[in-house]
Amino acid sequence: MTTNIDDHAPREISEATRAYALHRAINGLRDDNPMHSASTSIVRWQRWVLWGVLVAVAVGVVSHPMTTAVVLVAACTLAYLLTMLDRVLIFREGLASRAIVVTNDEARALPDDELPRYTILVPAYNEPEVVGDLIASMAALEYPRDKLQVLLLLEADDAVTIDAAKACAQSDAIEILLVPPAEPRTKPKACNYGLYFATGDIVTIYDAEDMPEPLQLRRVVAAFRRLPGKTACVQAKLVYHNGHQNMLTAWFTAEYALWFGYLLPGMMMSTSPIPLGGTSNHLRRSVLDEIGAWDPFNVTEDADLGLRIAASGYHTAVIDSSTLEEANSDPINWIRQRSRWYKGYLQTWLVHIRRPVQLFRTIGLRGFVRFNLVLGGTPIVAVLNLAFWLITILWFLGQPAVVEAVFPWFVYFPALIALVLGNATTLYMNLIALREDDRSDLLLAALTVPAFWLMMSIAAAKGCYQLIRNPSYWEKTFHGLAEQPDEAGEPE
Repeated sequence: MTTNIDDHAPREISEATRAYALHRAINGLRDDNPMHSASTSIVRWQRWVLWGVLVAVAVGVVSHPMTTAVVLVAACTLAYLLTMLDRVLIFREGLASRAIVVTNDEARALPDDELPRYTILVPAYNEPEVVGDLIASMAALEYPRDKLQVLLLLEADDAVTIDAAKACAQSDAIEILLVPPAEPRTKPKACNYGLYFATGDIVTIYDAEDMPEPLQLRRVVAAFRRLPGKTACVQAKLVYHNGHQNMLTAWFTAEYALWFGYLLPGMMMSTSPIPLGGTSNHLRRSVLDEIGAWDPFNVTEDADLGLRIAASGYHTAVIDSSTLEEANSDPINWIRQRSRWYKGYLQTWLVHIRRPVQLFRTIGLRGFVRFNLVLGGTPIVAVLNLAFWLITILWFLGQPAVVEAVFPWFVYFPALIALVLGNATTLYMNLIALREDDRSDLLLAALTVPAFWLMMSIAAAKGCYQLIRNPSYWEKTFHGLAEQPDEAGEPE
């Protein structure tokens, strides 16, 4: 059974209701808990600390340049070593535990009348090419239609996507909700607006090009029933369907296999804060309302929400259920996307470090250290790679005395460990993940991943620059550059 798409909202909505929903979508978190909002990038004490560090470094460079250089290199080396050690510990725990498994039989055994109401938010902007695939993916979900609400969130001035949606037949569960145009033009703002009209007890987000496996919603419900009451979110795995399109998509696919297959489960087992994936995070509506939903000014609203869940005393679990996505196949498009992610990581770190003592008490020592290394360290280390790769090249070309001077023995040997063992360990983790997943087809990508790291560093430098110039600017990622798979992974 299909219905025609309504030109406006899923129900009659007054202008006053629209205006209020839009106001809350933009200002809800900022009004209710301004310290958790990225609308202000840096608060006063952070600004003073930043300027203090910059002044101290400038004075050191003028008065004792070589000593200052050695201290900075030593500090960076320590950051590399801590990041490497922490990543190995996460991987080790993830390798031993893995994601939560809910079998097909267990998922289908749940009586329909006991299933909770579910809302799927699908924000889309300027994506007419994927609307048809979205409708097919939503129709394939095995969930009672009378308990499933799918809100297709379209900007009211996005004529091309609205026209594409009108041209497609759709499941009777899908409704269009037009989001009034307003700044910031971000995905989390659209999701907040959609949340105001959501009816589900569990809320999840899918991107327009996503293809979740049909039993995913039932698996999540079963997982929530197993898990403690303080579990606020169940994150499904994101898997790329076009890993063989080119080398970039192969690198990206291997990276996601490691991240969602091993690193996130490792964080789950250690009860560390989990930066959520951009889609397929299934959230209790009651918790979303309690903690303020998504931050419309944060360009990685998923990572921020994962940290806010942990900072509020809740937990996130990872489930063994996959959503197929399209990996970026264009290098420029990929850098645009990754630079936004890195910028958002830094935004999230700056926001949540505003109350360090309170955060420390909530998530504990290990969680606090990991929060700093993952959210703050990941983009910073990626930028530092550019500088240290240049230093390494200069050393091999001519062994200039200045390079030798800034690497005394007590810095040189730890730096050598970070260079040799750090890179080797990262390659090894990639290879182990591919072996465990029986993905020998991605072996070449795992062995050539250093070229991928260079692209990451370029994206990180761009993200850091944008954090200063335009922190809430959302760089659009273009989809529809790859052919869709023949099948979306129907469960047996």
